[in-house]
Amino acid sequence: MSNYETIILGIDPGSNIMGYGLIGVKNNQAELIIMGVVDLKKITDPYIKLKTIYDRTIHLIETYKPDELAIESPFLGKNPQSMHKLGRAQGAAIAACLQRNITITEYAPLKIKQSITGNGMASKEQVALNLKRELKFADIPKDLDATDGLAAAMCHFYQRKNPLKGKNKSWSSFLQQNQDRIK
Repeated sequence: MSNYETIILGIDPGSNIMGYGLIGVKNNQAELIIMGVVDLKKITDPYIKLKTIYDRTIHLIETYKPDELAIESPFLGKNPQSMHKLGRAQGAAIAACLQRNITITEYAPLKIKQSITGNGMASKEQVALNLKRELKFADIPKDLDATDGLAAAMCHFYQRKNPLKGKNKSWSSFLQQNQDRIK
């Protein structure tokens, strides 16, 4: 049994490297559990890469028992083929979480960077530095895909702290549900 009220798995999907980070939440505070990468560069068969992503995600789930997944959504860059590969990688990780009935939330890369640094156009290095400060870990990993996965988990943690999230999809619904407080 975990000491945490909630454990959040964050994944930065990729067809060559999948970054991941897990945080535990206790008394509304986040604590780093682990972060790392799954290096897929030596695997040439694209279907074996997807199986590896699925299997490693299942391994993370079985080892750390996360309650929720925060995953970065694919983005359209210069090469549409890259988005296609990212979407497949994301799908493999999502399928593993669905298999274990884990709640899934997807975040755009700009949203993740914005929540961590205050700037949606921040560099990977800025994201890593802010996470190091916030979670007080010793060293920034060599492969920043690890901190990108951790950033997805922290973004979700920050969104969970927002009292309006999930309850109200708009200001009008918020006002309607809180009429007794408005004078």
